[in-house]
Amino acid sequence: MNENEARMLMREWTESESLRAHMEAVAACMNAYAAQLSPDDSERWIIAGLLHDFDYEKHPSPEEHPYVGVKHLESIGVDEEIRKAILGHAEYTGTVRDTPMAKALFAVDELSGFIVACAKVRPTGIADLTPKSVKKKLKDRSFAAAVSRDDITDGAAEFGVDLTEHIQTCIDAIRSERDRIGV
Repeated sequence: MNENEARMLMREWTESESLRAHMEAVAACMNAYAAQLSPDDSERWIIAGLLHDFDYEKHPSPEEHPYVGVKHLESIGVDEEIRKAILGHAEYTGTVRDTPMAKALFAVDELSGFIVACAKVRPTGIADLTPKSVKKKLKDRSFAAAVSRDDITDGAAEFGVDLTEHIQTCIDAIRSERDRIGV
């Protein structure tokens, strides 16, 4: 599977523009980390980001997501590392995140959504968003209340990155794809 095929599959399974934008934001962050950690493998990292929630709209329950999507990916020949990373992005699956790809996916998932939420309430969007602003919003539990702050901090720690630098990496990645993401 290549990036274009992954994007087509994501669109086929997902009608929600906001969910599509979330997967694009995660893919942008995954690409940023792939450039640092696995430059020859960046397309696979992007695919993991694009497809991590592709089954969520049709199968939102923890009994089905991400299992239904991963089973479909297996049936069409998507490799095990991507499938395992997708399973691992959902804590409740109990899947061990033992690869850089899996750790990165967990680390960027909630954070990317939070960054997009921060950008949407700013007059200038993501153009001048800073880690300091994001961290301030993280302290406000009523802002983007559904976002797990624990997943953000635990994800950065598990991935072995400084939280401020991690936020900056994700802001830069999302900013580079702002037209596709809509921020």
